[in-house]
Amino acid sequence: MDRSRIIFGNKISDKDYKSALKSKKNYISKFGDDSAKDYKIKVTDNKIIGPLLGVKNIVVSSEGQTEGEMDTEKGIIVGNIRMGFGHYRISMAMASYARHLGYTPYWMDLNSYPETTCTKVIGHQNDLYSLGSRLSKNPIFNKLVWEPTNYEGFRALTYNAKDQKNAELMAPVYKNVPKNIPVIATHVWPAQAAIHAGMKHVVNAIPDNWPMALHLSEGSLHTIQCRNAYMGYRILNGMNKKKVCKPMPQEDLVYTGHYIDYELVSNIEKDCAARLERKNNGKAMRFLLTIGGAGAQKEIFAEIIKYLIPYIKENKALLYVNVGDYRNVWDQLMTEIPEMAALSTGHMDNWEDTLAFTEKALDPDVEIRGIHGFYHKDIFEAVYTTNLLMRSCDVLVTKPSELAFYPVPKLFIKRVGKHEMWGAIHSAEIGDGTLECRDIPHTIQMLDQFLNTRLLDEMCEAIILNKNMGIYDGAKKVVELAMMLKEGDK
Repeated sequence: MDRSRIIFGNKISDKDYKSALKSKKNYISKFGDDSAKDYKIKVTDNKIIGPLLGVKNIVVSSEGQTEGEMDTEKGIIVGNIRMGFGHYRISMAMASYARHLGYTPYWMDLNSYPETTCTKVIGHQNDLYSLGSRLSKNPIFNKLVWEPTNYEGFRALTYNAKDQKNAELMAPVYKNVPKNIPVIATHVWPAQAAIHAGMKHVVNAIPDNWPMALHLSEGSLHTIQCRNAYMGYRILNGMNKKKVCKPMPQEDLVYTGHYIDYELVSNIEKDCAARLERKNNGKAMRFLLTIGGAGAQKEIFAEIIKYLIPYIKENKALLYVNVGDYRNVWDQLMTEIPEMAALSTGHMDNWEDTLAFTEKALDPDVEIRGIHGFYHKDIFEAVYTTNLLMRSCDVLVTKPSELAFYPVPKLFIKRVGKHEMWGAIHSAEIGDGTLECRDIPHTIQMLDQFLNTRLLDEMCEAIILNKNMGIYDGAKKVVELAMMLKEGDK
């Protein structure tokens, strides 16, 4: 079946199909076609999140031979790409619940095999997306190019047709992976590539709350975090302009709730109680500022820090600043805001120090002051540091991306891409986050709301209610669904 010609019964025009063929041909011309290569797989320990989440890496290479036997009974592949931090973070949630439920999570990052055409294609598109994210700070580019592309361009079935054809070039990395091991894909390309490669049990965990054909991988079981997005995907709403699309088959689509780590979900009541205890006893309110993988929020961070410095000096506020793998962002902030120097403690590329600090921060008898900056060169450390800090923070300050779904009170700063605005809308509706603050004055206003009103209390109450309704059980349900597909095949 040519998945670029017909998508869930919706026929792609000859013109758009030829465009998809041309796209694949262009990538072959640029990066080659390695479909005849016999890539071997090697199972290795993940030294960073392996001890925390039980993760093992799948390494793909044409050198040597297949090494390390995969557990075909209890193994689950978490297929992902490094494109920003979001897909890695969702993958960590899947791995967390896989381990909790007694399975072995295998980490398969399709953007980490440099000799393959797969990684070259993904890396090229990742570079373009990161460039667009940075250029989006220009209001003209953002209005005329970036937001329309992210909102309507990626929404079209024709875009999916092109992606499906390009994903055929990614399939060879799965060649020697046992075909009956379930795959949970946290980006559509690992799902599409898995289907093209003949993997039998594929779950496509869709990250966004704005329905886009970009995320379709026919042949997979699609999971959705929000009811609103579920309805949009159900009828492929707006994906062929004004035409009514043939809907997705009901059995191909499941609402699961938010994709959240077991460690965070299981401690919701405890962590919310600690937040309210700090507030009721006049302790410093802890704000966690976390920068995304494209590194596009530095200017907003700077204004937030400047505003909070008087509160920090009076021990009414405390800052965690995770710049991920962007050390330059921390250095620029320190240069731009000289007052930070006397207040700051750096946790720079020292994983043991970060682990010790995040553990200490959970102790109610330990007082922490000032500004704590975190930087890690390793991508796993950079991403997971936010997860570790989330438990002991009071307010997460973030753009409304994948972090919009996490069970912690959230202050949303300006989005990067119009599709992200729906994350803030959903979070505000269920009570665990603010509206999107699209400029500095509204961001400052919301900081005041947290510091001087019961907003934090209200969000903690909503988070506990949401947990009781199962809203944060998405990762658990996805893992269960992946294994159910395998059991059903038996």
